[in-house]
Amino acid sequence: MADLADLKIDAAGGSSDGRRRRGEDNRARIVAAMLEIVQSGEIAPNAEQVAARADVGLRTVFRHFSDMDSLYREMSEAIEAEVQAVADQPFKATDWRGRVVELAGRRGVAFEKIGPFRRASDAFRHRSRFLGDDANRLSQRLREILERVVGDEVDVQILEALDLLLSFEAWSRLREEQGLTPEQTQAVLEAAARRLIG
Repeated sequence: MADLADLKIDAAGGSSDGRRRRGEDNRARIVAAMLEIVQSGEIAPNAEQVAARADVGLRTVFRHFSDMDSLYREMSEAIEAEVQAVADQPFKATDWRGRVVELAGRRGVAFEKIGPFRRASDAFRHRSRFLGDDANRLSQRLREILERVVGDEVDVQILEALDLLLSFEAWSRLREEQGLTPEQTQAVLEAAARRLIG
């Protein structure tokens, strides 16, 4: 039975602030459950797994998210905010070369956080226009940040090489295929960036 303190009856006689709060809480729990499952290494969680982890009914998952793509969209927004928080930190280095190396470090922190989600979304990109667009948007955002850091200091070939070197794909290759630790990956990318920019 609903707590009377939570209820607010509108003129139509049926609206409930308590019900709305529970709905918002369920939605947040569903998103958190999806993030937890993906971060634990499950590339393709289904709605049943999400419902079980969030401790809600399957119908509740689909009431808030009409399909899994909309759930990925919600997750993506949460992860984008996390990446943006890392990107917004002021640089300590006073010259552009130092900032490029610092940028490599920042991206490592962000990529390590979003890595499980990015690998999961890559597995479904062929089925989802949103996931493909999301990956492209992230790459474009990372490119814009790099261009601001280097300004007019490098030619187009060095810019393209830096864009590749500091990409998620480079980080993931070193971490997953080559088996480096986050610290080793960081050291390799920072050393490569220093050599590239002189």
